[in-house]
Amino acid sequence: MIESIGHWHWWILAAVLIILEVFAPGAFFLWLGLAAVTVGGVVYVLPDMIWEYQLLLFSVLSVISIVIWRKYFRSTPADTDQPHLNRRGEQYLGRTFTLEAPIIDGVGKIHVDDSTWKVHGDDCPAGTRVEVTGVDGTILKVECKQ
Repeated sequence: MIESIGHWHWWILAAVLIILEVFAPGAFFLWLGLAAVTVGGVVYVLPDMIWEYQLLLFSVLSVISIVIWRKYFRSTPADTDQPHLNRRGEQYLGRTFTLEAPIIDGVGKIHVDDSTWKVHGDDCPAGTRVEVTGVDGTILKVECKQ
């Protein structure tokens, strides 16, 4: 049966992959589907192409299309009106807060909105105003203000 793969089989596979793309985020199946469409077109033009070459062409086109898409996606990030949505700490850069717990040996705590953040900075007593100058994961880097 595998020896009788025709262009319709590739186009049906492409349709299935593109439909899967609707349910799976990430645009991965889309590129596999486009590779299947291309292989279907090649098999339509060259109906005597053996199945091994068809699979090889599909594999190569899939890898190439995914690599090109990933490079393009990384080089042109999407503009957003909420650039700090999943990087909560970055929204506090430049803001000033009052130390809840003193910074001792470079580690202290501040209260921000409804949560407490661990901070790193120069040693300061509790109640000192500090400015957030950086973020390292879930730790805010602060400078003491006089």
